[in-house]
Amino acid sequence: MQRNETINPGEVEGAQGSNCLVRNRIYCTFCPGYCCYRLPGATLYLDALDINRIARYFNISDGAVRARYLEGKNTFKVGADGSCIFLSRERIRARCTIHDARPRQCREFPYDEPCPYLEREDLLAAILPKIERWLAKTTMVYDPHK
Repeated sequence: MQRNETINPGEVEGAQGSNCLVRNRIYCTFCPGYCCYRLPGATLYLDALDINRIARYFNISDGAVRARYLEGKNTFKVGADGSCIFLSRERIRARCTIHDARPRQCREFPYDEPCPYLEREDLLAAILPKIERWLAKTTMVYDPHK
């Protein structure tokens, strides 16, 4: 699932119910990348395949990936604000700068479950206004019969 996927507004009704994949896609589109921050109790572990995929992406050795980007044996370094070093905020929304080579744990998150960060009311409150504005605009221009 990519954070910038196009969402069919006709699916939005399912976001109110049990369809967590649609709900996750909508929230993920507007999220500032909460899953890309090292929040308490959250750690991203990289395995050898992840490291090799990133090395191929940058056309460097596995050892160079470990030296430049890892802290300890199996996790990325983080920025001063606790964010992943590959999280870019240069655009309107945060995005992963190594999306095509991102680690397995990032690829699979949130594991076909509701996003756990959305259980925190403070985090959800920050993105709900953006979602509501998008829904208002999209439902005005979307015609499924065209």
